[in-house]
Amino acid sequence: MTARRLKMVREDPWLLDAEQELNDRYDRYRSTLAAIEADYGTLARFADAYDYFGIHYDKQRRGWVYREWAPKAEDLYLFGDFNDWQRYSHRMTRMPGGVWEIFLDEKTYRDRFTHLSKIKVLVHSETGWMERIPAWIRRVVQDEVTKNYTAQVWLPPRKFDWEDDRFDISSLGELLIYETHTGMAQEKEGVGTFVEFADYIIPYIKNAGYNAIQLMAVAEHPYYGSFGYHVSSFFAVSSRFGTPDDLKYLVKRAHDQGIAVIMDLVHSHTVKNTMEGLNLFDGSDDQYFHPGERGDHPHWDSKVFNYGKREVQQFLLSNIKFWLKEFHFDGFRFDGVTSMLYFDHGFRSAWDLNGYFREGVEWDAVTYLQLANKLVHQVKSNAVTIAEEVSGMPGICRPIAEGGFGFDFRLGMAIPDHWIKLLKEQGDEQWDLNHLWHLLNDRMPGVKTVAYCESHDQALVGDQTIAFRLM
Repeated sequence: MTARRLKMVREDPWLLDAEQELNDRYDRYRSTLAAIEADYGTLARFADAYDYFGIHYDKQRRGWVYREWAPKAEDLYLFGDFNDWQRYSHRMTRMPGGVWEIFLDEKTYRDRFTHLSKIKVLVHSETGWMERIPAWIRRVVQDEVTKNYTAQVWLPPRKFDWEDDRFDISSLGELLIYETHTGMAQEKEGVGTFVEFADYIIPYIKNAGYNAIQLMAVAEHPYYGSFGYHVSSFFAVSSRFGTPDDLKYLVKRAHDQGIAVIMDLVHSHTVKNTMEGLNLFDGSDDQYFHPGERGDHPHWDSKVFNYGKREVQQFLLSNIKFWLKEFHFDGFRFDGVTSMLYFDHGFRSAWDLNGYFREGVEWDAVTYLQLANKLVHQVKSNAVTIAEEVSGMPGICRPIAEGGFGFDFRLGMAIPDHWIKLLKEQGDEQWDLNHLWHLLNDRMPGVKTVAYCESHDQALVGDQTIAFRLM
């Protein structure tokens, strides 16, 4: 139980009527963290699961091991190039906790199970047989003819050279962020690549005076028109733009220019697809998600994670550590935080203490976001976290120990919306400076805010850019 009044409540009398709920929020976080630490020692070690699941070379056993969590599956089979796509010859072994494992010894498979080999996993469940993309895979490629996606073994003979990368985002001071999408950033006709972005766009961003990039559409997504927001493979770099090493090259080139790279992280939902994504992976609708209608996002046509399930927490937290450690990202913009926080995904007309703390709040998502912020700053102390949160949930940018979520910044979504509205509806001689001052300062003291003139929500989703409106 919380022993003394949280600092958030001491400094804001409006929150006194919700003091018990805030104490409960903090206690849930501490209880969940304590349980994880009791089992794993630290939260960071809990998030090392990306080095356990998926495909890895085992030096002691001298071979490759593949592991998958599929508790309600009846059988799993690994197949691909290495066994001439024989679907039933390599059955996996069920381990405790619903984990499946198979080992391929190097002596037998040295010339067959190699870097860039293509694979899939065949899942047998009560719903039948399904060919699936492994959930923790780090590389997914699309066949140009069939358009089907296939997992690819990514075990390059040489690791990417990060030796000279000692960039620290804290050295930048105030962040001037350039929001960007790799595929759309080129002047050429067609989809841009990570290497093209690194070589041609980063110098432009540097010369324009920016010191940080917010990079969209990093993780694999089957539908390009989703702008990366319907993620299917959370540990795989989008193959449209290049390889994992190409993305590392981009990050390193940015760091060499004194530019931070912040990843647009989508943990608020995931694609419904079964051919590529996590949906019905082990045949059940509640493996990664809430069962039934609660597991569906009615507005985004996607699936909603069950943030209270330990395996889901580990999957998502491991994803955070993976991007920080493997790709040297300098932080995350957490997409769709408002959608995560409420059962109605924030689609309501009014907000009060009941709405923030009592009615329809997804407490498990609250705890997950607190754990995520704890982990980010534990793994990379100077990394930044930005919350895309539009409901005004109290404490988003307060330290966890004070009763908050631990985010460093809130994304001021109303600000770019307002600029577009202003340009559409008023001439500049009608602008109300008092109203503008209020809009730009309408936040609790100490809440650091990222305020764009326009973001992808204005420039891409059925609207025009400010430049076009001015012209």
